[in-house]
Amino acid sequence: MADVISLDAAARLIRDGDCVFIGGSGGGHAVPEAMIDALRDRFAQTAEPRGLTLVSCVSIGDWETTGFNKLADPRLVKRVVSGGFNNCPAIAALAIADEIEAYTLPQGALSQLCRDIAAGRPGLLTKTGLHTFIDPRHGGGKQSRRTTEDLVKLVEIDGEEFLLYRSFPVNVAIIRGTTADENGNISMEDEAFLGENFSLAAASHLHGGIVIAQVQRLAAAGSLSGREVKVPGALVDYVVIAPEQQQTYQVAYSPAYAGKVRLPDREIASIPFDIRKVIARRGAMELFPGAVVNLGFGVSNGISSVAAEEGFYKELTLTVEQGIIGGVPAGGKNAGAGVNYDMMAAQPDQFDFYDGGGLDIAFLSFAEVDRHGNVNVSRYDKSINGPGGFINISQGARKVVFSGTLTTSGLKIRPDGVGGVTLDKDGAVEKWLPDVQQLTFNGRYALERGQQVLFITDRGVFELTPEGVMLIEIAPGLSLDEHVRAHVGFPILVSPQLKPMDARLFRDEPMNLLPDFRARPSRAAHSQRNEVKTTP
Repeated sequence: MADVISLDAAARLIRDGDCVFIGGSGGGHAVPEAMIDALRDRFAQTAEPRGLTLVSCVSIGDWETTGFNKLADPRLVKRVVSGGFNNCPAIAALAIADEIEAYTLPQGALSQLCRDIAAGRPGLLTKTGLHTFIDPRHGGGKQSRRTTEDLVKLVEIDGEEFLLYRSFPVNVAIIRGTTADENGNISMEDEAFLGENFSLAAASHLHGGIVIAQVQRLAAAGSLSGREVKVPGALVDYVVIAPEQQQTYQVAYSPAYAGKVRLPDREIASIPFDIRKVIARRGAMELFPGAVVNLGFGVSNGISSVAAEEGFYKELTLTVEQGIIGGVPAGGKNAGAGVNYDMMAAQPDQFDFYDGGGLDIAFLSFAEVDRHGNVNVSRYDKSINGPGGFINISQGARKVVFSGTLTTSGLKIRPDGVGGVTLDKDGAVEKWLPDVQQLTFNGRYALERGQQVLFITDRGVFELTPEGVMLIEIAPGLSLDEHVRAHVGFPILVSPQLKPMDARLFRDEPMNLLPDFRARPSRAAHSQRNEVKTTP
């Protein structure tokens, strides 16, 4: 039976040098924020504990001050292992300054690794991350100079290359649910995210560590339905109560995010009419009936809103890596949640599905693109974002569509409302370079594996071919040489059938895409084409 203790008492259980694995996702989804606060406060008062290894599957924070940002002290934290640092820039700053050991590993690999640690296996064996900066030949996921230990190993089995993400001991697992009963059984009925709480708790409890579960309320023993319990009390050592915990950093509670109500279509918000919506609309034009799709963070988030606005989101399956399947994934800082979904899966299960080739199309952002069709989203300028779910998603999908603008920093470009774009001011920073700074997606490897790769930008649509990156559509109102070639840091190919982007993209009215969508070949027809070469 789990002990119900105070937050302060729970924070005092963490010892110098412990590996502390914290559950939750991104913008506060099932994040045990009250426990993070308690750990921060204990350190501020006592300068203890010290030298922690801090682990999360997903970058945790609100991009400013919450989550791991509160623990960004090199005396408190010696090492951080996470899917990314984009939500916690204070941790990224420590890595850039070389004050901590820092690793950013694929979100899916870390999530799946929880199961392998729980089972006592030596690690996760997968192809995810090959030929990217996760591959030991390209850096092994390390993000600071003092980071030297190899957490990822290249192995060969029957002549095929794999990566082994090595298991490590978890001394303290901190998870979050909604309700705990007096026996420590944990339910998650009000959460927007399930994560890997069961595996994470098992990984710690079964191998000599402790499990602390933060919940909103306590219930009598035996009052929780066994179907609702996500972590059994047998795996929970301590329960802490945080009555004010929010569903996400932005939302106190949404019954739609919890899957308890379905929103009418008219309440699904449209996105503003700007260049980002133009890009999202062009992405939506790649969809087809029955498609199973991932929508990444950033511009691609808007595709779900476009699909709803155009009336066909129910005729395909939109997903996000945190576990939402079907419905309309949330956008902005609530990304990872969703409404009107068919299922909320545990995060490791979602990544199993992705890695196995379950996605027809993945829509992802880019920070840098190079002459080989390589993409960088993980480290550029003075930012360490990490890969998040990007590598699992981009390597597992049959077709990958990257979205973004050719330049940034001061860019002012807008749809003209008629049928093209108006470029008022170009960005000071160009994003299409001879070589990317960090290799998060390998274009040549994608072509070898039979993937289709598109780049949708504010100025045109490009396709990755064996001969190079080729422009296949251009935005009306722009010059090929002045507005496109002049801002790409390498020679591009131009299709002999170059055509203008659809004029409807640039008008502030629905595009009437439904007839076009329904006229495209269905998922069954697409599935008969060449499959992407995937291996568990």
